[in-house]
Amino acid sequence: MLSYGLGDAGTGLAATQFGFFLFRFFICSAGLPVLIAGSLLMLIKIWDAINDPLIGWLSDRTKSRWGPRIPWMLIAAVPLGISLAAIWWIPTGPVINRTIYYTLISIIVMTAYTSINLPFAALSTEISEKTSIRTRLNAARFTGSIIAGLTGLIIAGVVLNSEGLANNEYFVMGKISGFIAVITTLLSCWGLAPYAKKARRPSAKAEPIKLQFKRIFNNKKFLKVISLYILLWCALQLMQTVALIYVEDVLNVPSEIANWVPIPFQISALIGLQIWARVSNKLNRISALNYGAIIWIISCTSALFLPSLSKVSSIEDSFLLNFDNLILFIMLIVIICLIGIGASTAYLIPWSLLPDAIDEDPEKPAGLYTAWMVLIQKIGIGLSVQVLGLLLYISGYQSCFVDKSTLNIIEQSSLAQLTIRLCIGFIPSLLVIVGLFIMRKWDQKLLTN
Repeated sequence: MLSYGLGDAGTGLAATQFGFFLFRFFICSAGLPVLIAGSLLMLIKIWDAINDPLIGWLSDRTKSRWGPRIPWMLIAAVPLGISLAAIWWIPTGPVINRTIYYTLISIIVMTAYTSINLPFAALSTEISEKTSIRTRLNAARFTGSIIAGLTGLIIAGVVLNSEGLANNEYFVMGKISGFIAVITTLLSCWGLAPYAKKARRPSAKAEPIKLQFKRIFNNKKFLKVISLYILLWCALQLMQTVALIYVEDVLNVPSEIANWVPIPFQISALIGLQIWARVSNKLNRISALNYGAIIWIISCTSALFLPSLSKVSSIEDSFLLNFDNLILFIMLIVIICLIGIGASTAYLIPWSLLPDAIDEDPEKPAGLYTAWMVLIQKIGIGLSVQVLGLLLYISGYQSCFVDKSTLNIIEQSSLAQLTIRLCIGFIPSLLVIVGLFIMRKWDQKLLTN
């Protein structure tokens, strides 16, 4: 379980830092307009749409003494670490040069990401046939992912608030994170190798990939799982991407404090993951989804209507000395924690339901099914950020370079603030509700298996 938990640590750390900081990095540090930043994160998903099924298909057909999955993780570990650092570097030159650079680096980092994450995720289906063990494996996986994400947020909080780094704070953060990603991936490979040798192998039957895709999309259970996954992850990624903008530009929290705000979310998500894993085993997975979704929706609605804090005149003043600000800030932290507990269902439940869908297929090509799950997650991220960038552009949102000598709070228009509130509260709630509607008739026999 420990080795499996480490396998998603590097990619989980990267995904968390990307989710909370990459959009803000593009618009505030790299100087990209919001529309270009959103479009950039969407365009790189075109490559993901190609490499996810391709790597899944190639992984299913890889032959080695350690099985088909471990070699991919070993080969991609170092490229992932290097590219994780490179994506946070700011090249000189005009906007077009920076846009091209970030497009190329994003393709490299997401290729390495997929080459680790996809074969690794397929192992949960192949190591054991038992639903309880598969659920425990996925709980261990996302526990490791969330702990690594928490580590990434702590690194970000310390490094981004540090002085004397000559405006290279993000690059330093990337180098530290890249090193951690390499080490945890290699340790996971070492620990999983004995189990991967004995794991179930994908079908060796040669079949055109077009026919495999046709079979996958005729799998009704898989269509339900994948629909739930994209809805929950669109909601989660939209909230993560807009979170720091919401905290700084709508609630008026200074950036030095805002950089630490994602940490309560990550801690509560870790706690929520343990809660829903136990609820899944004691009751069933859909009950865990329903309970978590209710908490998620209520907390999102609370964030939608939370009043803004009062601004302070200088960075030396503590905005928390104002009693009303202190109460509102405490309310904000409570809401963030509740969102983390509810949103942790997005990590666990779809992946714990995936093996049921794979078992419906006589050939059981876990790599290919896993590829489409990962692909949909990335498309969800891209769609969410693209929609966010477009909405912010239409609303007249003003992006700016970060100036650490000031509070870095500018006055946004009422329309821009309303748009941000809708993206943090209303839209995620709506997506979660649709996901619950889709899963309302999941096979009860599978729930108790």
